Amino acid sequence: MIDLVLLAGRMLLIALLFLFLFAVMRTGIGLVKGQTRKGEAWTVAVEQGPRELRGVRLAIAGPLIVGRAPGADIVIPATYVSGRHARFTRLGDSLVVEDLGSTNGTTLNGEPIAGAMQLQVGDTVGIGEVTLRIARG
Repeated sequence: MIDLVLLAGRMLLIALLFLFLFAVMRTGIGLVKGQTRKGEAWTVAVEQGPRELRGVRLAIAGPLIVGRAPGADIVIPATYVSGRHARFTRLGDSLVVEDLGSTNGTTLNGEPIAGAMQLQVGDTVGIGEVTLRIARG
């Protein structure tokens, strides 16, 4: 009799463990899917600039660095671009650009920026002769 009770207890424990693992996996998959909803991702597209960069489009999931240094996410091989020139950052549902102390500065819709500036769909960010267009989706 005691063997049956122990067997039932083990089976119940295994069932509860599987239910717990299933709930954890379902939550994790839901979080990942939530990060990539169609139509909600911010993107940066190179509109003007060197031929090899024109048409490049990147989705912004985390901080995106633009600069001349090889470690930048968008590398612009030009002397007028600083090693780490500008950073795009998602803050909640918003997108922000900030100049990282570059020598020649960064522009937003043709105007020089100072500090972090919130972006809207259709805005253009200028880094020297390169123009980046902001979009969603």
